[in-house]
Amino acid sequence: MNAATPAKLAIYEILLVDHNRLGLSARQSVLEEAGYRITATASPAEALEKFREQAFDLVITGYKLPKMNGIELIGQIRSHCATVPVIMISGYADALGLDSRSTGADIVIQKGANEVSHLVRAVARLAKRKAARKPPASQSDGSNPARRVRRRG
Repeated sequence: MNAATPAKLAIYEILLVDHNRLGLSARQSVLEEAGYRITATASPAEALEKFREQAFDLVITGYKLPKMNGIELIGQIRSHCATVPVIMISGYADALGLDSRSTGADIVIQKGANEVSHLVRAVARLAKRKAARKPPASQSDGSNPARRVRRRG
């Protein structure tokens, strides 16, 4: 394992959301092989439910989703936890001019030939950034009032 993989850190929980089940499965396999723990769903409603029930270190979503788009999903996720990092992956990123400002995501990745390498590097970078952060002294006991979700034991 290289130094960027989270196995040398703590277990890194990722919520992965994409309407395309084949793409969802492929991304899940790549990220699990890199050492991340993935919860995957094709439904934004199910993603929101899972996000409310469990703490995630990162959310990865597509733009095109059933019943809402990725920007709407990011808005709802941010309303529950403004600090969780989010990556958006979309085949429409370039055509629609999707970027971090217009989507609310920390990183936007265009689907294509280099998508997998960009995704793995982006996740590693965000995981490293989280590991480098230390909680404020008032939250050093592990409680975080901004996160009203249960941590798995």
